[in-house]
Amino acid sequence: MNTIAGTIDRPVTHDPKKQAPMKPSTSEPAGSATQDVTTTGANDSRQNRTREMQLIPEALARAHMHDRLQAAEQERRAMRLVTARRMQRRAERASLRARRALAMAVMQ
Repeated sequence: MNTIAGTIDRPVTHDPKKQAPMKPSTSEPAGSATQDVTTTGANDSRQNRTREMQLIPEALARAHMHDRLQAAEQERRAMRLVTARRMQRRAERASLRARRALAMAVMQ
């Protein structure tokens, strides 16, 4: 068995069942001042702020995906417009050829 103690950054094992249980800090008195001083409202707002901070990357990812989808949709519209213009030019050329052919047939 390995006797080297792990650290928070580099634990001996990543399996929670094999890790040592959390023990109260010996350097801090049992009745810590932070527990007595903070009120429930402050604690709730701190939790909400923490939750909001944790959701920031998700919101950024959602905004990024929205922008990417908008850009893709704009690209698709541009491609449809280019295709429609190309088809219109092709139809105009075909119409001119048909007119010329009709004119040639009438002249003979």
